[in-house]
Amino acid sequence: MNDYIQQPQQIEQNSFEIITRLIDELRPDYHFVDADQEAVIKRVIHTTADFDWLDILHFSPGVLSLIRGGISRGCTLYTDTTMALSGINKTRLAQYGCECRCYVSDPRVIQIAKDRQITRSMAAVDLALQESGEKIFVFGNAPTALFRLMEHQSAPIAVVGVPVGFVGAEESKNALINSGLSCIAAKGRKGGSNIAAAIVNAILYRMPEVTHG
Repeated sequence: MNDYIQQPQQIEQNSFEIITRLIDELRPDYHFVDADQEAVIKRVIHTTADFDWLDILHFSPGVLSLIRGGISRGCTLYTDTTMALSGINKTRLAQYGCECRCYVSDPRVIQIAKDRQITRSMAAVDLALQESGEKIFVFGNAPTALFRLMEHQSAPIAVVGVPVGFVGAEESKNALINSGLSCIAAKGRKGGSNIAAAIVNAILYRMPEVTHG
């Protein structure tokens, strides 16, 4: 059997070195806006092996600083799927006193969705907005959750909006980009819960360097 790298840290380090080299080769004129956006975009590419993310990830002005500030104050993150919830590094979040919640399978949400004839993702947003405290919403799957949040005209700290798909996904993200909410959003159809988690993790992993650098 061929030798292969078994150390996870070495695999990740090698992956990021390859990503950097390929960007230099394939897009020699490409320039990241800053180190913050570079960290997020490269982690999304690392998650997907898709270099389209160099061009399709939208950052509203100052959004990364706003998200870092919210996390440092112990805000709550709400996801639209258990997959996004599972992918986010809760150990890192807990270091800042943060929680991550997903209510899509909560019995209260199931009942609300049934009573109001709406999706559970929409009902989960309704429930989350009833809770106190600062909030960041992280959506990787459900356009209806994103539309619902904007209907409420709520003002969370920020929204990570990267729903994937063909029905409402692109439209919901375009609406988010134009909503005035602080956001990170994917242009077009691409996205997913893994992307949403990767974005949050990239921010978390960079926080010690930004805070103490």
